[in-house]
Amino acid sequence: MLTLQVSLAERTYPILIGQSLLSEEGVLARQLAARDLLLVSNTTVAPLYAERVRASLPDRRIVDVRLPDGEQYKTLDYVSRVLDVLVANRFGRDAVVLALGGGVVGDLAGFAAACYQRGIAFAQLPTTLLAQVDSSVGGKTGVNHPGGKNLIGAFHQPCAVIADTTTLRTLPLRELRAGLAEVVKYGLVFDLSFLDWIEANVDGLLRLDDAVLAHAIYRSCQLKAEIVRRDEREAGDRALLNLGHTFGHAIETATGYTEWLHGEAVAAGMLIAADMSSRLGLLPVADVERVRDLLRRIGLPVDAPRFGAGPAMDHMRVDKKVQSGRIRLVLLEKLGKARLMADYPDDVLASTLRTHFG
Repeated sequence: MLTLQVSLAERTYPILIGQSLLSEEGVLARQLAARDLLLVSNTTVAPLYAERVRASLPDRRIVDVRLPDGEQYKTLDYVSRVLDVLVANRFGRDAVVLALGGGVVGDLAGFAAACYQRGIAFAQLPTTLLAQVDSSVGGKTGVNHPGGKNLIGAFHQPCAVIADTTTLRTLPLRELRAGLAEVVKYGLVFDLSFLDWIEANVDGLLRLDDAVLAHAIYRSCQLKAEIVRRDEREAGDRALLNLGHTFGHAIETATGYTEWLHGEAVAAGMLIAADMSSRLGLLPVADVERVRDLLRRIGLPVDAPRFGAGPAMDHMRVDKKVQSGRIRLVLLEKLGKARLMADYPDDVLASTLRTHFG
């Protein structure tokens, strides 16, 4: 088992990474002292792993909530469903919400925990690669709105993150690839040597080699933990973690959260960001092609849907990074180093959107 600590101003919490952690005796129990637990999962993950969690926590009161599986269900309506169960079962402020699933479950359950009685504890039990390397760490919780992705939410840090890599064995290949998009992001934004390592280990990642996967998850979480320590509420450098996300969120919103997985949209968005960086003279064209080739080797989409530059701009204008009406974009100074920019020429953004969205 690998262990990391996310150290914040007021407290610290652990990230545990390893095989069979959901069923290994004592792992969950040592992290969760509460008697009353609400286990939030979905209809895909719960039949696979909910009983393992229950068996690991004997003598606890565990109430289940099972949500439909899909990004389109990450809404206030389903937060209300979780809150209704908390109220109906008279959970107190010492209860803990367990988020067992991918990013949708983690974001939604965490937001419900942030809202209930002005905030109760929750733990992340991520079962997808994307959640294990990114969304379960750092305390971003929330839901989507028809007007945009993750527009409603709160910063609410988990009390623990327990990433059981065995759960990735039941993950569809498409979901695994989508998670690898976020792994690539860490290399592009922060660490060229990690990007080199990813390129050298694509085959091992796709065949779920235990040692290769563990390193990818550990290094991704290590990089995110450091940025969260410096900037918990995204007042500065943490925004760099959104490379590709502004373009990607436009794709997700325009397609109704049903056609593209989050990681797939981020992959296409990262390539658009790399292309715009090149148009601004920041990134050599050869580096843009290097990004494209890596994403293709992983099996991720590199071409955005052609729904039009105008609609893409409209969706981007409601992104959370917009300030004073200006869309701030995460772009690449070079591979391994990103910057947040708002002073780019408008015509460069417009031409980039026309090229990629039509």
